[in-house]
Amino acid sequence: MTAEGSGFAAAPHTVRSAPVRMPRSQRRAQLLAAAQEVFVAQGYHSAAMDDIAERAGVSKPVLYQHFPGKLELYLALLDTHCDALVKRVREAMEATSDNKKRVQGAMQAYFDFVDGEGEAYRLVFESDLRNDPAVAERVERAERGCIEAITETIMADTGVSRDRAELLAVGLTGAAENAARFWLTSHRAVPKSEAVSLMAALAWRGIASFPLQSDAHPTAE
Repeated sequence: MTAEGSGFAAAPHTVRSAPVRMPRSQRRAQLLAAAQEVFVAQGYHSAAMDDIAERAGVSKPVLYQHFPGKLELYLALLDTHCDALVKRVREAMEATSDNKKRVQGAMQAYFDFVDGEGEAYRLVFESDLRNDPAVAERVERAERGCIEAITETIMADTGVSRDRAELLAVGLTGAAENAARFWLTSHRAVPKSEAVSLMAALAWRGIASFPLQSDAHPTAE
């Protein structure tokens, strides 16, 4: 077993090779990937910058050149994944004018997110740092972004008030998030495509009860 694989420090006479030089953006991506693995596996409070540097195969000074501290590193990861979730939901709303497909797309967005790379969803939904104001602000902003995207769609299509559309959007996103997380923790017992369709059918039965504006106010012929 090598010194590196055993977890023990290398012997004093061992010459450690210098980290491979790479463009700053590429190095940053490498460090974020390593940090994600450590944060997901250990949680924020148990993770150490030493662990992240070791996982990335760089020295701590190299890590600190890109991120001044553990919190900044965590927030950079959180920004990436929060933005990705909001983008998925917005794209689902904009991809079609068929509301049934929009509901399906919203469910798909959440299932794809929790089923994504390295269980990154834990950073957003299950962080042990949620009480930190900077973390809470980012998570709330992501939640609001998803809710807003669906609220605007419901308002435009049904003509209900913003308060009512927002309440419907909160219900839809809450159902999508909780169902997706349960699906993952239950070891994907139901195939993902079927799970998405089941939840979309459930949500659609409620959303469909609100008539489209075009149906409520037919054009005179």
